[in-house]
Amino acid sequence: MTTTTLSEALSAARRSYASNNPNSLKAYEQATESLPGGGTRSSIFIHPFPLFIERGDGSEIIDVDGHKYLDFVSDFTSGIYGKTNPVLKKAIIEGLDNGLQLGAHTLPESSLSSELCSRFPSMHLIRFANSGTEANILAISTGLHYTGRKKVVVFEGGYHGSVLSHFGEDGGDLKVPYDFVVCPYNDITGTNSIIRKYAEEIGVIIVEPMLGAGGCIPGNPEFLQSLRELSTEIGAVLIFDEVQTARLSIGGRQKILGITPDMTTLGKFFGGGFAFGAFGGKKAIMSLFDARQPNSISHGGTFNNSPLTMIAGLTAVQHILTEENLRNLNELGDSLRENLNKVFDEEELPFKMTGLGSINQLHYTSPSQKREGLDLFFFCLLDRGYWIAQRGLVSLNFAMTNKDVKGFENAVIEAARGVKSSL
Repeated sequence: MTTTTLSEALSAARRSYASNNPNSLKAYEQATESLPGGGTRSSIFIHPFPLFIERGDGSEIIDVDGHKYLDFVSDFTSGIYGKTNPVLKKAIIEGLDNGLQLGAHTLPESSLSSELCSRFPSMHLIRFANSGTEANILAISTGLHYTGRKKVVVFEGGYHGSVLSHFGEDGGDLKVPYDFVVCPYNDITGTNSIIRKYAEEIGVIIVEPMLGAGGCIPGNPEFLQSLRELSTEIGAVLIFDEVQTARLSIGGRQKILGITPDMTTLGKFFGGGFAFGAFGGKKAIMSLFDARQPNSISHGGTFNNSPLTMIAGLTAVQHILTEENLRNLNELGDSLRENLNKVFDEEELPFKMTGLGSINQLHYTSPSQKREGLDLFFFCLLDRGYWIAQRGLVSLNFAMTNKDVKGFENAVIEAARGVKSSL
């Protein structure tokens, strides 16, 4: 094996990609004239240039060069309904007849809040926002206000939005300037030691029940339970960021594990396909926003209760995000992960898949050229008509069939074999 072999294979794959997508290249070059790097969302950039998607149907997307792909990233977990869910489409069209923006309270707003509070044990009261990022910023700030403290415990590899990531990069991201205390994920002893050092200063502990952008690494139940006990002991507010893991059951991973945080944040798919965020928690905490009370916290946001978002979200919760549908989708994801890892082990392919249910991550496990190996794998899957995140994220959606998932499973194995042959 030589390191140049993999590099040469990747270079050839990129050349083929560029020659096969001239319209995307043209669109990208035009976009760079008004957008830094040709886009406004770093997570969907592809080297050497991104594909430009023209339309979608079901679980399929079509780019500006006419190529069709089965979408196995599902807009980074938010696209759980597929591209053209008829139930949502009908509700949205009917909602349009009532007006785009009403600038006032509507009945679907309180109905959606009631539905979400009934699903998540920790959410006695809830407020809406416009993204998971915004929800996490508001939840953290609320927790600090409630406790009167300054420090925020986060975890290595954690991602709570575009300005709240903790990947250990130097200068590679932006952060809201909270007073962070960074602890090791899934390490009870190490985390306990650090937290006790700052116990009287820590107002908030925020954690993903499974690291999302950090690689789909599930939190050990014992670790998450230790955070529940420790936060209670020191008087800090424990926040579960379930922006992604809320799709693992009708009440998120907290319901599966029976661990109830003080606050929970949601986002992604609960807007029925529109921009959405929510944060909620104990009545004692969330009542700080009760405008009937003196000195209540002001929380504005023009689109917090956007009528179309409320209608779409309520429709999704009542008719699509059912216990049975979520269970079936997550079982499909568990089966995919188990089948792939079995073949990876049997054939000694340099890959593994981690995750829970319908959210998973493919990792390139060779000790050298990790970025190159995963990039080559990505292009191999594109050649076979499958779309995942370039970093390896795989997220299933309701529009997929068992046949779709089996076809993807076979394509992943073929792509992994192709990468191994270049080593």
